[in-house]
Amino acid sequence: MIVRIVIVLLCCAWIPVAAAPACGTAEVAVQVLGSGGPELADKRASSSYLVWIGGKPRVLIDIGGGAALRFGESGATVSDLDVILFTHLHVDHSADLPALIKASFFEDRTRPLPVYGPAGNKFMPSTVAFVRTLFDSTRGAYRYLGDFLNPMSRNTYKLQPQDVGEIRDKIRVPRKTGEKIWAVFSNDRLRISATAVEHGSVPALAWRIEAGGKSIVFSGDTNGQGDHLQQLARQADLLLAHNAVPEGAGGVERRLHMPPSVIGRIAHDAGVKQLVLSHRMRRTLGRETETLDSIKKHYTGPVAFANDLDCFTP
Repeated sequence: MIVRIVIVLLCCAWIPVAAAPACGTAEVAVQVLGSGGPELADKRASSSYLVWIGGKPRVLIDIGGGAALRFGESGATVSDLDVILFTHLHVDHSADLPALIKASFFEDRTRPLPVYGPAGNKFMPSTVAFVRTLFDSTRGAYRYLGDFLNPMSRNTYKLQPQDVGEIRDKIRVPRKTGEKIWAVFSNDRLRISATAVEHGSVPALAWRIEAGGKSIVFSGDTNGQGDHLQQLARQADLLLAHNAVPEGAGGVERRLHMPPSVIGRIAHDAGVKQLVLSHRMRRTLGRETETLDSIKKHYTGPVAFANDLDCFTP
């Protein structure tokens, strides 16, 4: 009898924990998969977000280190995604893409998966080059996964990487459209637009997702210069901004990220209804009261600090 009990207990120890439920019953919700930055000591996954629509995960924004695990913990599947978006290609925003794609091999997705992100420059590859460098069937780092890109493969689930930026004509001369916001993707349940934002010398985008009568804007990493983000976030139901530096930051930190006062000013000027702070690093963790004081000098709406797997309803 004792032997039987021990066997049962050992067997039960191998039963996997059930995945966390999706973000409630809201028609549109944002789930934070990774609320941290590139550090490991903060015990957070790096930047990543899911937009749930009608109870299904439809848009993935960034997928930094640790976020693939959080994706699984959220109960999401790649089969349900309509699109993947990158704000930029720093490691803490893109490192888990190979893990996610490999995991999707074990699902039943049969349709293409668009992947949008910034165009490149001399410091960073374009999104197309980045995805091909990973998965090209001849030269890719993970060439054994080449069927996800190879046009000769019979697999109907393929990655479709596309660069977002200024349109160029056949002779590679930039068209002077003067547009600040680009329409990028749409289907019968959502619309997505983007704008370029300043993040030092790294090409970077902010994203706006509209679905179910709601609008959600993701600032990504930016120093807040210019008015592109403010224009994109106009009257948004929720702005998810990155709280990577404290008030008074200078040097390289300030050239890459916006302090709380700038976040507050943009949220106020854009008229956003709700503000969520993510990309929380050790230099801002524990300084929430100071951060709120700086933001509230400009923006008086609701503010929340994100943690991994938190859900927010616009």
